[in-house]
Amino acid sequence: MIAQDIMTQLGHTFPLFGIYLTAGFVIFARIMGFIRMAPILNRKEIPGLVKLSLALLLTIMFVCAKRPELPPAGNSFILSLLLNYVSGALLGYMANLILLAIDAGADMINMQMGLSSAMVLEPTTSSQISILTKLISLLGIVIFMEIGGIYWLFNAFIRSFEIFPIYATSIPLDKIVNMDYLIKMTSNVLYMGLQIASPVLLATLGQDIILGVISKTAPQVNVFQLSFLFKPVFGAAIMVWILPMLVNIITDYYQSFANII
Repeated sequence: MIAQDIMTQLGHTFPLFGIYLTAGFVIFARIMGFIRMAPILNRKEIPGLVKLSLALLLTIMFVCAKRPELPPAGNSFILSLLLNYVSGALLGYMANLILLAIDAGADMINMQMGLSSAMVLEPTTSSQISILTKLISLLGIVIFMEIGGIYWLFNAFIRSFEIFPIYATSIPLDKIVNMDYLIKMTSNVLYMGLQIASPVLLATLGQDIILGVISKTAPQVNVFQLSFLFKPVFGAAIMVWILPMLVNIITDYYQSFANII
């Protein structure tokens, strides 16, 4: 009763308090969905308290900037919370697709170099990944931040309020999700992965051909054991050699999607 009286008094003292409070909850749900799926923001290395604080700060900023109006008559508050959470998560997922191509290329390199046995726990996905995959994934994240990826994310999030207002009753998928762009991003996961891994794949393929010739000319040589010895060393040398080119390829790939998210 005391809390209800306080809310009633606040409503009388500040007529817009109830409107802003309701809009704040709805915007907070969209921000939490966005943080849950968006790259960099969704990483479990960031404490939950930091994410909640960031979401609360952004909610206050967006409520002050948008100056929401009274919800339409018959509007369901629970439905608005659910739809805004889904729309934010959908936007973050589309942005996360861009970084998945880097992980795909790292997985190909890791498998070809024979490092699949060196696995570590990935906190973000709660799955086992290789050390090399983790390294290239972190490189992709650093490049994404360096070229302004965080700005692209929040710019897309701000534009989402124009496409999908906070009290809308349905998500306009045809406006939020451009199917041509979505197909291009998903198909580029394999294409970009092969482009990143192609130098290592070709180099290790040449090494396999040489070892195959040795096994035919000198059957007493244990080629199978030699492949485990040479592949990681040779692959690491190729990675060091192509690293500047790899950075340029990843940067150009990110910038090609600057206007999509």
